[in-house]
Amino acid sequence: MRILVVEDEHRIANTIKKGLEQEKYAVDVAYDGKSGFDLATTEEYDVLILDLLLPEMDGLTICRTLRQNKNHLPILMLTAKGQIEDKVEGLDAGADDYLTKPFSFSELLARVRALTRRPRKALGTVLQIADLSLDTNSFEVKRGNKSIRLSSKEFSLLEYLMRHPNSVLTKEQIISHVWNYDADVLPNTVEVNIKNLRNKIGNDLINTIRGFGYKICSIQLD
Repeated sequence: MRILVVEDEHRIANTIKKGLEQEKYAVDVAYDGKSGFDLATTEEYDVLILDLLLPEMDGLTICRTLRQNKNHLPILMLTAKGQIEDKVEGLDAGADDYLTKPFSFSELLARVRALTRRPRKALGTVLQIADLSLDTNSFEVKRGNKSIRLSSKEFSLLEYLMRHPNSVLTKEQIISHVWNYDADVLPNTVEVNIKNLRNKIGNDLINTIRGFGYKICSIQLD
C-alpha cells in the first residue's frame, strides 16, 4: 500500500513517514501544497494524508480540486484547528476523515487502515486466496496452517497482488504501489521479489503473463 503525506511541518511529516514505513507502507512526503497536489495527480496512491494549512496551495483547495477532477483517492485531513465548522468544511470539501492535532500515531494508523478497507473493494483485514492468507493488522502470512516469514517489501508486494485477485498487474503498477517515489528500483527488482515470493508461498498462485505482468489466482484445492 502506498501513502502520500502532505504536511509542511517537517518533524510531523517525517514522524508519520517513519511510523507508516514501520507498518510496511510505502510513503512519499511533500512539504507544500503544490508539490503534494502534483504528486496526487500524477502518481497512484491508496491514501492521502493531507494537512489543512499548507504553503502555496491549502488542503481544502487540494481536496476540492481532486474531487472536481473525479479523483476518489481516500483523504485523511489533518489540522490544528478543532472547531466543528472547520471539520464540516473539510468534509464538505471531499475529505473522507478528519484528525485534529495533536493526535496519537495509533489513532492515525487506525484511520488509515479504515480508509484502505473502504470500497474501491471492501476487504477485511485478512486477505485470502485459496489456502493462502495475509493479515494486514498482525502481518501474519500463512499457507494452510504453515506460517511464512516475509520481508517488509515481500509482504507489501503480496498484499498488493492479493488486493487485486485475478487481475493482471504491470511492473509499473507494482512499482508505483509498493515502492516510494524516490526509491532506486532496478529493472529486475520486481522479478527478484516475485521469485522470492514464489519460493516462500509456492509456485502455483502467482502467474507470469508474458509481455504484461503478473496476477495472483485462486486454485482449485483437492
